[in-house]
Amino acid sequence: MSDIEPRASRAPQPSAGDAAAMLVSDADRERTHSYLSAAMTMGVLTPEEYSRRAGDASVARTRADLDALTRDLPLDQLRSVAADAAFGQTRVSASGADPVTSASGFFGGTEVGGGAVVGDRLKATAVMGGVVLDLRNVEYTAPVLTVKCKAIMGGVDIVVPPDVTVEVHGRAVMGGFDGSAAGPGGEGAPRVVITGFSLMGGVRVQRRGRADRLGPRRAR
Repeated sequence: MSDIEPRASRAPQPSAGDAAAMLVSDADRERTHSYLSAAMTMGVLTPEEYSRRAGDASVARTRADLDALTRDLPLDQLRSVAADAAFGQTRVSASGADPVTSASGFFGGTEVGGGAVVGDRLKATAVMGGVVLDLRNVEYTAPVLTVKCKAIMGGVDIVVPPDVTVEVHGRAVMGGFDGSAAGPGGEGAPRVVITGFSLMGGVRVQRRGRADRLGPRRAR
């Protein structure tokens, strides 16, 4: 038996060029979205600049794609602001009701609104049907509500009040994902983050006053 111990093999380290070409995950895209949102909150980016960059982040494929969106931003400050925004726990609702966590419309329609309670996550799925999330008069029990949408040959309509901060990070294939309502809200107001995708369908986000009546839903 040889007394010479084999040397541990080491995997080659990727070069800077290889790292830039690495494919990114949804978690990487969400991290970039949090920095862009913080930049808008701080006034570094305008709502229009934020909307454009957030859209690019949603379809980014490589590390280089994401890095290009934050290269000119003060990342040290943004990390701190993003961490503060993410901190917080879901509290018990005033009524004691459990938060609504999902809404589905399969070959039909469903609506969430009124005095509903929402937590930090809400999933909306519309398959050849429709879902309406009227978030103007719901009870928010977390500082950040993430709405994950899936619209397949159907539609998801989301209505938010004027004072909440809205982020839209969706993707669409032969359909639409409207991010025109994205923008900052009032100080201390909840933040609504809308993600997901539409396939031959649509996701629409609109701001309306709390007392405004909603018109008829759009045709699917």
